[in-house]
Order: sequence, then structure tokens, then C-alpha cells
Amino acid sequence: MPTEKNRLDDQGRRTGPWEETFRDGKLSGAGEYTENEKTGPWKFYFRNGRLKASGSYANGELTGPWEWYRENGHLLQVGAFRNGRQHGPWTRYHPNGEVYDAGDYVDGKKVGEWHVYDQEGNLVRSRKHRTTS
Repeated sequence: MPTEKNRLDDQGRRTGPWEETFRDGKLSGAGEYTENEKTGPWKFYFRNGRLKASGSYANGELTGPWEWYRENGHLLQVGAFRNGRQHGPWTRYHPNGEVYDAGDYVDGKKVGEWHVYDQEGNLVRSRKHRTTS
């Protein structure tokens, strides 16, 4: 017996497997809810059906590693979250797939040295960000 999707509990909260759709009915996101909060792995999609983003939630906040893609399927950025904030190594990419910039976050703030590259992969500049206290 298939699991029922998009259920509300007796208090009207979203619970269990959930699918979000665009106005035209195409799938825009899928994952689970617990007590009205997104939880566990989720995937989001563009209208063309390609993957837009994937990662996990805990208590409604982004957590752990996430990946975002461009509409053509190429990688846009990768990074991780802790307590709903960017945390750890982060990399963004040019449309051609070369790294655009890379560095680290701590609690949502850039820290340490960040490097920016041109579309051929050549280092353009580096910038040091203060570490948080």
C-alpha cells in the first residue's frame, strides 16, 4: 500500500511524505515534514524537471551538505549548513563548470582566505576574511 502524501495531522500540521508543485502541477519539491517542519532529505526541481537543489533539513532548517544546480544541469554551488547557517567549505561555479570562488563559512560568515577565479580557472584575487569570535 503506497504511503499517502501531503497529509495533515489532527492539529492541521504537515506530516509525512510531501510533494510541492508548480501551478501547472509539475513537481517542484519533495521530502518529508514532521510537525509542520521540513525534515530529512529534500529535493527541489526546475520546471524542466531537472534537479535544482538537494540536501537535508532538521527542524525546518537547512543542515549538512547541500548542492545547487543550474537549469541546464551544471553545478552552481556546493556547501554545508549547521543550525540553518552556512558552515564549512563552500564552492561556487561559473556556468562553464570552472570554480568561481571558494572558501569557508563559520555560522553564516565568510572566514579565512577566499579565492576568486576567472572562467579559465585562473586565480583572479584572494581576500582574507576575519575569523569570528
